[in-house]
Amino acid sequence: MTAKENFFKGFIKENPLFVQVLGTCPALAITKSLENAIGMGMALLFVLVFSNLLVSLVTVNPKIRELVMPVRIPVFIVLIASLVVIVEMVMKAFVPVLFETLGVFIPLIVVNCIIFGRAEAFASDHKPLESVIDGAGMALGFTLAIAIMSLVREILGAGTITVWGEAALDLHFLYDFLGIQPIDMFLKPVGAFFTFGFILAVIAAIENAKKAKLAAAAVKGGTK
Repeated sequence: MTAKENFFKGFIKENPLFVQVLGTCPALAITKSLENAIGMGMALLFVLVFSNLLVSLVTVNPKIRELVMPVRIPVFIVLIASLVVIVEMVMKAFVPVLFETLGVFIPLIVVNCIIFGRAEAFASDHKPLESVIDGAGMALGFTLAIAIMSLVREILGAGTITVWGEAALDLHFLYDFLGIQPIDMFLKPVGAFFTFGFILAVIAAIENAKKAKLAAAAVKGGTK
């Protein structure tokens, strides 16, 4: 696998949320605005990149690996928890409003399936640079996924796109033109499940269409 393939696999082919269905709790809970998605995505990016790096560094040496692997789960958790504490302190100091909005889902990054999954499945068996690239790709892929969910929910539920702080786009003029109102349901838990399910259904339909096309091409090729 090339560095490019390693990086971009997390965007589509192995997207943590839409393909592997990992990290669903924060995805369903915090995707009420694009700002929330960006904040959570950047926090996850920091933790995932550096946790992959640290895990790779402590397992790349055969002698250290022999000592670490039998107790790798508590070792990985300590490394990840230390990084999450750093994220918490930085966010609380510089973006306290966003920190309060994301709430418990920042400390819960410690037990996020994506973080521990990449440490166990990738970083513990690959070199530091490869692990950093993998972590960055997976984190940005997850950020893209929750950004898509946030856009759908915020536009349909509030009629706005909140990029960051006061930087927001008001789309109520479009609703006024159409003579309709935003649907509050999309800002509630049921709206999160509905949006997530709809996106997964669209992805499944696209995948099924691709498979059917390939099967038809194979049959056609066989008849020739």
